[in-house]
Parts: sequence; structure tokens; C-alpha cells
Amino acid sequence: MSGATDEADEADEARILAELTAMIQQVLEGYELEEGEVTPATRFGRDLELESIDLVTLAGLLEERYGGAVNFAAFVADMELEEIIELDVGRLVGHIRRCLEAADGVRSDGVRSR
Repeated sequence: MSGATDEADEADEARILAELTAMIQQVLEGYELEEGEVTPATRFGRDLELESIDLVTLAGLLEERYGGAVNFAAFVADMELEEIIELDVGRLVGHIRRCLEAADGVRSDGVRSR
């Protein structure tokens, strides 16, 4: 069962990465990203050069796509500035997946809660 759960998690993360990449492209307004340029290791600040206003725009797109289940502001609220600058796509993907699981009543181990 663990193998099936791992595969489902990987599929969810791949889907979320694709959705997040599309949002990043919107934020970058026409700047063409090379295929494969956005990976889990891609950093918002250093690699994509997103500024704070860009992150605000991304937060709006996340809310538009996922509703209140994913709150980007709450996610970064306890981070230091350097931690936000070094934030990578994979960490945000993991956060989104956990938020969606919680909203659906599914624990991170794949077991549906009551």
C-alpha cells in the first residue's frame, strides 16, 4: 500500500508543479520559461527573480485556483526574509499538497480522516 501512496503523492506533486508553473508564467507576464526550467529546486528569488509584488500576485493566483485551502501569506508569515528569498518551488508544492489533503480530510499518509 505504501508504494501506491507514494505513486499517488508523486502524481499529485507533479500536477501541482505543473499548475504552479503555469501561475509563475502568468506572474512573469510573457517571459518564456524554458521547458523544464521550473523544477522543485527552482528558487523564487534567486532563479526566477520574483520580487515581493510578484509573490503577492502569485498568492492571489493560488487563492483563485485553490480557494482558502492554500494561504500563501500564512505559509511565509513565520519565515525570515532570507528564507523567503531562498524559498524553492518544491517546498511550496509540498505545502500546497498538504493543504489540499487537509481540506479533503486526507492525512499525509493517505488515510482519510473522519
